[in-house]
Amino acid sequence: MKTFSATPADIDKKWIIIDAEGVVLGRLASIVATRLRGKHKPSFTPHMDMGDNVIVINADKVQMTGKKRTDKKYYWHTGHPGGIKHRTAEQILEGAHPERVVTQAVKRMLPGNRLSRQVMTNLRVYAGADHPHAAQSPDVLDVKSMNAKNTRSA
Repeated sequence: MKTFSATPADIDKKWIIIDAEGVVLGRLASIVATRLRGKHKPSFTPHMDMGDNVIVINADKVQMTGKKRTDKKYYWHTGHPGGIKHRTAEQILEGAHPERVVTQAVKRMLPGNRLSRQVMTNLRVYAGADHPHAAQSPDVLDVKSMNAKNTRSA
């Protein structure tokens, strides 16, 4: 019996919409990364982009456990000596681009190679409930009902 290896003709991409309101960030990012990569499919092939197109709405209402909202820091460097800067997750979520928290969490759960950068183009994250992808008729994936731990209890 030979090992199956998918070709571009075998790939069937679907559109999935996920509502992030009240969902724990790490659990959401893990599910989204799995769907983007295509690991939920029985025909998964590691070197092919065979994942689904994922739309995440209400990214500004994502939850974090513990004190991560105030203590978690996102670092970047300006390129100048002594130019390391940081912002907390709370500052980013309340700022102009709260969807970047979800995007970074998903990006960091994918392997760091060319394929994952290509896979990231299949992710669309929106801070509000509106999205321009109604024509693709996406299927709804209810992350909250998958596991009781996916939502923050208190």
